[in-house]
Amino acid sequence: MSLSPREMLARLIAFPSISSRSNLDIIEFSREWLRQHGVESHLVYSSEKDKANLYATIGPKVEGGVVLSGHTDVVPVDGQVWTSDPWVLTERDGKLYGRGTADMKGFDALALALVPDMLKADLRRPIHIALSYDEEIACRGAPAMVSAMARTIPTPAAVIVGEPTRHAVVTGHKASIQLRTQVTGYAVHSSRIDQGVSAVMNAARLIVWLEDTMEHNRQRANHDDPFEPPYTTLHCGMVEGGSAANIVASSTWFYTDIRAIPMENPWDYVERYRDYIATSIEPRMKAISPGTGVQVEIVSDVPGLRPEENGSAERLMRRLTGDNRTSVVAYGTEAGLFQRNGWSTVVCGPGDIAQAHQPDEFLEMSELEAGELLLRRLISELAG
Repeated sequence: MSLSPREMLARLIAFPSISSRSNLDIIEFSREWLRQHGVESHLVYSSEKDKANLYATIGPKVEGGVVLSGHTDVVPVDGQVWTSDPWVLTERDGKLYGRGTADMKGFDALALALVPDMLKADLRRPIHIALSYDEEIACRGAPAMVSAMARTIPTPAAVIVGEPTRHAVVTGHKASIQLRTQVTGYAVHSSRIDQGVSAVMNAARLIVWLEDTMEHNRQRANHDDPFEPPYTTLHCGMVEGGSAANIVASSTWFYTDIRAIPMENPWDYVERYRDYIATSIEPRMKAISPGTGVQVEIVSDVPGLRPEENGSAERLMRRLTGDNRTSVVAYGTEAGLFQRNGWSTVVCGPGDIAQAHQPDEFLEMSELEAGELLLRRLISELAG
């Protein structure tokens, strides 16, 4: 059985694999497709067994192969106005509409649809297909898959993470750490705030510290740095606390994400934040009520992608694409997880990131065709 990349994309789009749901249906479809072509695959389940990563090897079990990495989950369509069914691939004016077309089932479809061609090519070096879950939720699924692959497959020469870059060879992206800060105060009537500890007002001091730190980064930024913006950002995206205007708040929480340029370590900011809490915030709180304080929880940790000196993945993809520009992105991907494992990694795939998460998300047919041509060049390269 064979499917064109467009036909495969239609199959994948039909699975509403939103991160909040199980992805086992799309994984089982992919596994069955590989099985029909005589390719063994391996699943790495979530702890709840309701989601799974999949990886498989086509070709000889030797070192020097290439990993094609994609995620199977997509973001919701709730609250968005679509002009066609987001779960039915729809073509209009040379564009393929549907949730996940660009981010990133277009790349997944290419990797799966070309399996028969990979098998016919008599590869001398293998192609490893890696499909993950929960990339859209802080890359939760990929770490276990990367660990399993490191134990079971020969070391690859390159990892290609097929996020939408319009086939630009992206060699760097920011790291991100997400924090949840819980501030516990001491409630009293607001007329006697001197006897209480406001969780809201202390949370506000912490949020201002985050903004001031980011402003310091902005002022000292190297504007020749290719990242946009060219500095590490510290952003508070959610905050909730208090119960009434005339009650000193006993509880407040807020979320922060830190997105660090590769030259900086995001954990340094976490330590500075914790130090500020311990030396400047909590002593004043506890002097009034010992039961008050601040707790910082690490919600997610997505490593950045660092540009590699003479990296084999970059050399390969520049040769195949002809792209010699310097390209980096501010958003995160699973690329840093592969690179942290010691594997040379770049991001390169069909479509435009501007379409990601949008209503009427689309992938141009020309991008899908360019992606097919690129993978056929890769197959020829690995066939020698």
